[in-house]
Amino acid sequence: MFLVYGGLFFLLFGRVLFIQSTGEAEGKVMASLAEAKYARESILKAERGSIVDRNGDLIASDTLSYSLIAVLSEKATKGSKVAQHVSDYEKTAETLAEYIPMEKEAIQTKLQSANDKGKYQVEFGKAGRDLSHETVVALKEKRLPGILFVEDQKRFYPNGIFASYLIGFAMKEENASKEVMTVGKMGLEKTYNKELTGIDGKVNFQSDRWGISLAKSDKKVVPAKDGHEIQLTIDKSIQNFVEDAMTRVQEEYKPKKMLVVVADPKTGEVLAMSQRPTFNPTTREGLTKNWLNEALETTIEPGSTMKMFTVAAAIEEGKWDPNALFQSGQYTVFDRTIRDVNLTGWGTISFLEGFQRSSNVSMAYLLERLGDKKFIEYIKRFGFGEKTGIDLPNEAPGVILDKFPSERLTTSYGQGSTMTAMQMIQAATSIANDGVMMKPYVIKQISDPNKDEVITKQKPEEHESPISATTAKQVRELLASTVTSVSGTGKKFALNGYTVGGKTGTAQIPNHSGRGYIDGTGNYLYSFLGMAPIEDPQLLTYVIVQQPTLKGNQYGSDPVAELFTSIMENSLRQLNIIPNDESIVETKVSGDFEGVDSTEAIAELKEKGFNPVLVGEAGKIAVQYPNPNSKLADGSVVLLKTKGDATIPSFTNWSKKTVLAFKMLSGLDIRINGAGYVTEQSLSEGTIVGNEDPIVIQLKSPAEIHTPIEQTEKLEESVTGG
Repeated sequence: MFLVYGGLFFLLFGRVLFIQSTGEAEGKVMASLAEAKYARESILKAERGSIVDRNGDLIASDTLSYSLIAVLSEKATKGSKVAQHVSDYEKTAETLAEYIPMEKEAIQTKLQSANDKGKYQVEFGKAGRDLSHETVVALKEKRLPGILFVEDQKRFYPNGIFASYLIGFAMKEENASKEVMTVGKMGLEKTYNKELTGIDGKVNFQSDRWGISLAKSDKKVVPAKDGHEIQLTIDKSIQNFVEDAMTRVQEEYKPKKMLVVVADPKTGEVLAMSQRPTFNPTTREGLTKNWLNEALETTIEPGSTMKMFTVAAAIEEGKWDPNALFQSGQYTVFDRTIRDVNLTGWGTISFLEGFQRSSNVSMAYLLERLGDKKFIEYIKRFGFGEKTGIDLPNEAPGVILDKFPSERLTTSYGQGSTMTAMQMIQAATSIANDGVMMKPYVIKQISDPNKDEVITKQKPEEHESPISATTAKQVRELLASTVTSVSGTGKKFALNGYTVGGKTGTAQIPNHSGRGYIDGTGNYLYSFLGMAPIEDPQLLTYVIVQQPTLKGNQYGSDPVAELFTSIMENSLRQLNIIPNDESIVETKVSGDFEGVDSTEAIAELKEKGFNPVLVGEAGKIAVQYPNPNSKLADGSVVLLKTKGDATIPSFTNWSKKTVLAFKMLSGLDIRINGAGYVTEQSLSEGTIVGNEDPIVIQLKSPAEIHTPIEQTEKLEESVTGG
């Protein structure tokens, strides 16, 4: 026995000595085995980049969500007095079915199948992901054994249907490596998916057998890189004006389609863009088989809005005589006869009246003076027939029919040849912008939040000018006359307090077969392309309404006018463009009060006629808003930031911009609903609140606050049937 045990001892001793000297056992490095066993890696999730409007207001971002997991193994309950695994599959399935989009039977089958395969836990795919905080709280109250929730991220679109076909949407999906990633599937989310997608980081550390980090172990951290932020040219307030107006018109007229584009003609920046039907990017509710951004991916025959470019070409070539006469009614070229809208015309009228009445025949006679081939040259100078180059994919170029004289003729009044809405906007910038045609764009800049630097920044880009400033001014005067003239087709498009000019359009809609056009009352594409104020246009808006449902006393131009006037009036006021019926406001210099005692500053500002608001307690002024020595109107709010807690002021009639400035200076949790000016606040004036107490501010547009008399009368007439 002594020899046996002695031999075993020396054998074991020799083995230990060998391992210590070589560091290997059975041909494997022991250090590597230990590192593999106790090394741990923790993933640092990167956030997908945000999409914001021109002022930094959020349009799309990642937000906290939860994923659902069901633990099935009895091992999870070992050593615990309370069950930590699912035991009652039927009850669990019945409860979960009330909160996730999955049937009870499907949940129960999934649980049973996973258990039969010996799985420790099971997930529920798409149905169990992106759960809201409210859903998680409700399920936790049910105290279902074995049901766990893992924090995750999901894409959130706080504004609902807001510019949905421009923004698109992103959703989670598994890649080839079975990793769940957020991927852009449509719109900007898809186009700029690479820029928006972040790179996950990781933490490598040593742990004990239970996975707990060892105190003295070195941690290697590779930080996550969040996706880039995309700032758009879109103005959230103007976009909301568009969405609200379209929703109202949709409910009343139920058109098959609608499209609105609002742009700054000075820069080419697209300020708003929307279409109907639309959808909610968060839920995808309302999404159809049509995934096209119709402002640039689909083409239309624009109808009479095209006439402004025909006349612009004639003026530039010196062929326009507004007082010259022609016989309206009909015109024949070879075997093609075209007619005015009333078929018989208005007798012998001037070219000016012909334009105001939107006479097709007037364009035919004008083409005789200009030359139809010269006209096509101008059409191409205006950018028709080729892509605008906007920073969005899949843009359609349109088709200019130029083979026969009859095709060139019909193109002059917007029939036959096709264009995109974005081409119409681009061409119209040359008229609004004194002959300088601006390329449209929607991406203002892309920045890297990890380095706090701008990666790319878009600047306004001019195209070759198709017409002179003098011609542009003459065309604007003609466009204004369609609204102000007794014989003008655009009288419904007059604005309250602003001069406006534009051109109506009523275009036939081609059959799906490609031969001929749809017949029947209301089966037209009604539109208006207008700008204001007409002397120096600041906004350019194109509105299209296709096949609205019209009652006996309604016309196709009615829904178009409702959209255009509402959007333009609200937007011009939002941009602080003073209406003609309001007197010019005199301004005063506010002064510089930074470093001055608040009591002295408040007294001096009140004496000047301003409304000083203290953000903090009495003391030295640290920050002044607006900036020192700003030129302000009488009664303007001046914010004075000092140390100490802020007292809630009366926000009534404050602009959104001023409320945001107060929020930034005070650090308070102020939540803003709506756009325009403050009408309500959740906490009364004089309340002292902490940073955690939310304050809800309600804003309304000028149109909502002050309903014009004309609108009130119209509403009463519609109710009484008058």
